[in-house]
Amino acid sequence: MPTDENPEPPQDPEHPGRLEPLEFRLGYLLKHAHLGLKKASTEALAPYGVDGHELAVMVVLAGDDPLSQAEAAARLGVDRTTMVALTDSLESRGLVVRRRSVADRRKNIVELTETGRARLYAAEDARRAAERDFLAPLGEEGAASLLRRLHLLVAGEASRRDHGIT
Repeated sequence: MPTDENPEPPQDPEHPGRLEPLEFRLGYLLKHAHLGLKKASTEALAPYGVDGHELAVMVVLAGDDPLSQAEAAARLGVDRTTMVALTDSLESRGLVVRRRSVADRRKNIVELTETGRARLYAAEDARRAAERDFLAPLGEEGAASLLRRLHLLVAGEASRRDHGIT
């Protein structure tokens, strides 16, 4: 029985299960949920002068071990050109610095500045609040359940990719 929380797609009596309206398709729903979250995050991060991509770079760089641009790019899953552009943008605003690796002069180590670290923590608080507000219609347990299930899907995809299963 359909409810507001669990709607059932209308069926074509001549071809049951054949055509689902877009609003009942997983890809459509995930895309539009993502667009809504992206809009909320963009608005939340705007006062801090960073976008979601730049914030992700800053999160990766905030770890205990210094990372080269290439290592940070690999963790983020972005290509070198994109990583250089993101680093250039953050560096031009004094949020990160590049320095040559002492161990390997061919590598550029990228680190957060004090200003960058302070900006990261403030922007992360805003991002978390925007995410909480976005997920509020699900309730606390519903939001936690959604995140757990998304982790399962992402971990399953990563595992399939790692094992060469497409």
